[in-house]
Amino acid sequence: MSRLNLLRANASLCRALLTHKKIAKRFFSALASETTNTPLQARSLSSLAGPVRDNNILSSPFGDIEEAKEHLTEYVFKSSEDYGSLPAITCGATGRTYTYAMCRTMIQRFSRAILSALKLKPGDTVGIILPNIPEYVVVIFGAMEAGLRVTCANPLYTPDELTRQFSNCNVNLIITIDMFMPKVEIMKKSLPSYKSTVLISDNGKSENDVFDLKSLLLTNHEVDMPKIDINSVALIPYSSGTTGLPKGVLLTHKNLVTNLKQFGHEVFRQYKERERNRSTILTVPPFFHIYGFNGILNYNLEIGKHIITIPRFTPEDYIKCLAEYRPKTLFVVPSLLTFLANHPNVTKDHLSSIQDVTIGAAPVSESVLEKFLLKCGKTRDQLTLQQGFGMSESSPVTLLTPYVFPASKATSAGQLVPGTECRVVSITTGENVGTHKTGELLCRGPQVMQGYLNNEKATKETIDEEGWLHTGDVAYYDEDHFFYIVDRTKELIKVKGNQVSPTELENLILEMPSVADAAVVGMPDHLAGELPKAFVVMKPGKELTEKNIYDWIAEKVVKYKRLDGGIAFVEVIPRNPGGKIMRNELKVLGGTLRKSMT
Repeated sequence: MSRLNLLRANASLCRALLTHKKIAKRFFSALASETTNTPLQARSLSSLAGPVRDNNILSSPFGDIEEAKEHLTEYVFKSSEDYGSLPAITCGATGRTYTYAMCRTMIQRFSRAILSALKLKPGDTVGIILPNIPEYVVVIFGAMEAGLRVTCANPLYTPDELTRQFSNCNVNLIITIDMFMPKVEIMKKSLPSYKSTVLISDNGKSENDVFDLKSLLLTNHEVDMPKIDINSVALIPYSSGTTGLPKGVLLTHKNLVTNLKQFGHEVFRQYKERERNRSTILTVPPFFHIYGFNGILNYNLEIGKHIITIPRFTPEDYIKCLAEYRPKTLFVVPSLLTFLANHPNVTKDHLSSIQDVTIGAAPVSESVLEKFLLKCGKTRDQLTLQQGFGMSESSPVTLLTPYVFPASKATSAGQLVPGTECRVVSITTGENVGTHKTGELLCRGPQVMQGYLNNEKATKETIDEEGWLHTGDVAYYDEDHFFYIVDRTKELIKVKGNQVSPTELENLILEMPSVADAAVVGMPDHLAGELPKAFVVMKPGKELTEKNIYDWIAEKVVKYKRLDGGIAFVEVIPRNPGGKIMRNELKVLGGTLRKSMT
């Protein structure tokens, strides 16, 4: 899991903020931090920065955070009685909706059914293969309340991709819908710990190892519920990290709840004005992604919002939701914001209710933000745009723009959330650097993962002995400690906010008998951000076409991992003396080939 940007002053006034500190201090995010009683209006430009320890180690300007005391389900639904009969989550495509009271009851019933009827035990693992549907809330929180670990997968993954993930984390129970049952039938033969499947279906029928969710919920199961250790693993998302194949990220209840508190701090939200009212949000980023789960679903359930989502993005369904539900808040990725800014069927009226937009998963350009504001017919003092930075390994948020901040920070990923430290380390010398100097971003805080599942080597490469998480992202910070992400040192390819491991694609290409060597890099694309491009070395006397390779990959991976950046045949893959692929050289070569073709 990367978020966003925000503005509260209009264009002319914002420019004044850069030079007139007396004017600026009225507009900056100065909600009192947990370690100061300084009033909101009194914070000056210089007070935006947090403390700096020796050797350029930065701390959050908003102080520390009280770490979690409750497990995740308990924390998210602690105020559910306050909202009772009010809607919690609605499917924008079908209109199916559950109230907060209904959600809480179903979660409790499902957690008991897991331990009683399905005979699983705390510490077992549930694999979820679902789109964004209201029942997602029931099954994921029910599993966690029963003390189980949960891993969520993209339902569009191929059986091979799903099997690889579920086998790695030893899945015992699969939860899915009718559409994906053929994949489950293929997968379960290769999962040694598999016991059963829970099917969310209209059929209402249980047989053999398949249990109907509705039937489980309608039965009263008597069982002693376990006491959940907040330091136990709750969620295992899969991430490529800084390099290599996707790895299971071990996130505890404490990691997830503490991070909710961190980016729910008052400096990032205006509780009195917006957060505690019954406003509606519209979201399509998938719940199987850490941004969609902890950054959107969990946060908005905890503060009592009405969440509108759709199982599959289509322009028609999304525009219908805008018109019918009139959301005040949108959670988007850059490609969706581009859609809203450019699609002719999205009108100013469709966006008239929008007050807040949060952008996550990847950076967004200033030009797209401007186009979106133009489509809305609003100035930046009329619409809140927030952006931030995070990754699966940090639950996910480490940086976020405050609710109010100066226009000069429009391209920033924000400031450190409470309880978080960071360093920017020179790529060449390894030393900590100061303001306006680029280097790899390292973060440390209570939201950082336990480590990678069954992969001590990768854990040590990512989290050093002092607890610093090496993000693999190149960044710098300014004098006010706003951070800017400018590049990546890691090999990860980002396609519309989705992670693509080049190693995974390379291994698949190398399975082809005619291929001697292969490398995959991300090539820039104005719509997707990046697209995977393969460079292939053929064995002597062998022949393959680009279509042969493309089709081979397309059969084995989800659509966004396909080689839509192209395929090039080369004589040799450039490698350093240690055998590591020199991907920057291939990116230059790929750009040269593209220019020569045009």
